[in-house]
This record gives sequence, C-alpha cells and structure tokens, in this order.
Amino acid sequence: MARLYVEDWSPEYGAPFESDTDSLPSEVIVDTQVETRGAWEPLPGRDDGVRRVAFVDGVQRIEATLTLDDPERGPLPGLCAAYAVGASVWDRDARASTFDHVRVGRLAIFGGGESPSMPAVPGMDYAVESVEGLDVAALRSTLDTRRGRAETDLVRRLAEDDCFVIADGRVDDLGPNDAVGYIKSHHRTYLTGSEARTIGTLRAGERTPMFLIPGKFERYSWYVRLMDIPGGHSWSGIARVEAPAAVGIVRARVLADRTAALLPLAAMPLHLDHRAPQNLVPIAALEKELRRWLGDDGLVRRALRAALNGVPA
Repeated sequence: MARLYVEDWSPEYGAPFESDTDSLPSEVIVDTQVETRGAWEPLPGRDDGVRRVAFVDGVQRIEATLTLDDPERGPLPGLCAAYAVGASVWDRDARASTFDHVRVGRLAIFGGGESPSMPAVPGMDYAVESVEGLDVAALRSTLDTRRGRAETDLVRRLAEDDCFVIADGRVDDLGPNDAVGYIKSHHRTYLTGSEARTIGTLRAGERTPMFLIPGKFERYSWYVRLMDIPGGHSWSGIARVEAPAAVGIVRARVLADRTAALLPLAAMPLHLDHRAPQNLVPIAALEKELRRWLGDDGLVRRALRAALNGVPA
C-alpha cells in the first residue's frame, strides 16, 4: 500500500522528485541490460583511490530588465544577466578543498534581432547578444546556454588535468572523459517494474546497475543512495548519476562504482541544508562562493541605472 511522507526538502526548492513529461520523448526506452543480465540487485561502491575530485557548478541571475525604445518598432525586451562557473577541487591526499577556475560572464540580451551598443558600466563588461523573437523566455534561454557552455568547457579542462569531475546537473557532449553529471532532483523515473523496485532496496554507498539512455548524447546512468534516512521513503537520499557512453562500458563501471563510494562522503547533513542530503557539501559551498563573485545585486542594479538611464548611483 502506498504511504504518504513529508519531504525533508524545504518547499521553496521544489521537491527531490518532480514529474516532467517533457524530459524525454515518451517512445524512448532505456536499455537495462548493458551491465547486468537478468535480475537487478544493489551493487556496492568501490573507492579506487582517485586523488583529485572536482565538483563543477554554475550560478546565474537576472540583474536588470531592459527596454529598447525603438521609435519605429516600439518597445523591445531585453535583460542584463550574469553567470559564474567554477570548481571546488578536493585533494584527497592533502585532505583539503580549494575553489578554482572561477569565471564570470555578463550578458546584455535583446529581442527582435537588435544588438544596440551598451554604455560602459564601471567594473562590468556586458557582451551584447540578440535573439530574433520577443519572448522573454528566449532571452533567458540564451543565458542558460552561455552558462551551460562555460560549465562544459570547465568540465573538459579539469578532466584533461587529471581530475575526476562531478558536474552538478546534466552536462551533454562530454566525450570520453572521467566526468559524470550529478542529478539531485528527479524529473523522470526512467525505470519500471523490478528495476525500479531495486532503487528502494539500496543502502547508503550502493548503486543500481547501469542502464543506457539513448539519444543525441547517449549516456550510461545509475542511481546511488547517499544516506540512509530514518523514516524516509524508498527514494529518500537517492541521486542519479550519468556518464557519456563514449567512455565505454568498462570505464563507465569504474566511474559508477567510484561515485557510489565517494558521493556519500560529500552528502550534506540533514540539519545543515534545505536540500540535504542531495545538495552535496562541496557544491553548496561552491554556489555560495560563485554568488559572491557576482557582486552585490543592489549595487550592480544601481550602476546599470546610472549608465543607461543617467540616474546617479
């Protein structure tokens, strides 16, 4: 019989499991037999002693809504936005973590195919971008795309620098690198029947067998339990991880075993974060640091008003 539970996650962050029918076309079927033939059982994690682990994430914010007052076409929408990406690099031999490779980008994005010049804003350099439509969602999508590219570039660079990279969220087109995407909220179950029931039987430090998700960027994926939560439901403390299929099944198994062993070590204690345990300690700390790099949003908005409207800051 189904039971009701109150989630540990604070409601303003949504829920660790949210339905999203648009995540994949309904006709896509995952291959659950790529690693294990026959019945599924929980698999233990294995720490292979990897020395450097890099957690990569990014943050973004809308800094101002703009209006381009075109005498012929009328008002056209725009926005000023900023993003920051970086890494929290865990040196396991030194037992220390450092913030590294932080990059800040600022964009002035305009609709209607317009690319007006941006006045100089002291201390901030806004690159001008343009979209053809007038939909504000398209402007925001441009910001998402630029931030996503910056994150992907950083993941590749760190993987080439002999780091095992854990990127917060899906990261497509990673190539054959030691890098995985870490998904802390679930928009689709992917599995059914006995395979889905295996998720509920996981203990902390265990994972499901891998399954293959087809598509443009084919990838292996698996579920990991980060923490055994007293009074939790079958998906409490569960995260999903994925690796590009380009790494091959043998290397993907190494990465899967590694994440099942290491991710519980980075899990957030329940009393410290509204999205615990899925919001990993290194990622939460990195997000806070990246927001600091963006600067005070009130001061930024005042500087923009002064530069564009002539209003004294």
